[in-house]
Amino acid sequence: MEEGTSKSPSNCAGTDHGDPTAFQGDTDPFQWDTREDCQVRQILDRVADKWSLLVIALLENRRLRFTELRREIDGVSQRMLTVTLRSLERDGLVKRTVHPVVPPRVEYELTPLGGTLHATIRSLVTWTEAHQEEIAAARSAYDSRAAEAV
Repeated sequence: MEEGTSKSPSNCAGTDHGDPTAFQGDTDPFQWDTREDCQVRQILDRVADKWSLLVIALLENRRLRFTELRREIDGVSQRMLTVTLRSLERDGLVKRTVHPVVPPRVEYELTPLGGTLHATIRSLVTWTEAHQEEIAAARSAYDSRAAEAV
């Protein structure tokens, strides 16, 4: 271990520790620590996961039951949705409410913290929509070059 490097899991090289201006002027701001115990990396892995992004997007300003979420998210398995919801709940991004009726009714909604991700997710979706044709053209060109190389 290098001198001055903390063994603490919350100390990750290149992270801003809550200071949004910490990377200004840094020539390589995205050198995320690759250690598995880096909390910043763990959080990014959670919120950038495709299922988490979809769940967060669907829960904007509304509550949904598990079956409603599963119906809305094409391709997600029951197990994967369960794992995703539990992880989001553990991270404080989603609130799970069990209503005492028979059979039990369970609803999910974003917490105030989870709601703060919406602007970021919306920006990502907007960027994707604006550039989807360019990306499709780049993929096609790449696939053509790759086929010719074989």
